[in-house]
Amino acid sequence: MKNRGILLALALSIGLFTVSCSEDNEGETVVPLSGKWEISQVGTIIGDTETLTDAPQNEAGCNKDYMDLKIDNTVIEGDYDSTISACALSTDDGIWSRSHNNLTKVVDGVTTVQDIVNLTIHELKLKDASGNVEVYTR
Repeated sequence: MKNRGILLALALSIGLFTVSCSEDNEGETVVPLSGKWEISQVGTIIGDTETLTDAPQNEAGCNKDYMDLKIDNTVIEGDYDSTISACALSTDDGIWSRSHNNLTKVVDGVTTVQDIVNLTIHELKLKDASGNVEVYTR
């Protein structure tokens, strides 16, 4: 009987700890944002309607364009292009930061701020102030 009481108290404590930790995050996810993300879809959100298509910037037969968000807050954006030679990779470097559910990147002097709409282990969905959406996978 004493063991049941201890187990019940332990279970309640863990439950309260879990609830209190999730409330402190104010809806933020704890999935790490850093890593290499390949663009898979682009589109728009207008009102409640989301329209997505396969990312046209991905060249057929090449690897997908990507952004690599490094742990040290540097970013490498990779673009595969076959204009000059087949699947030639060009990269641009910059910095990134996260503030709550916003991702800010500065690449080649251009600052981009996007809302993190969805972040899971395998998907990152970003939306800018104009309603443009980018979906990345890893």
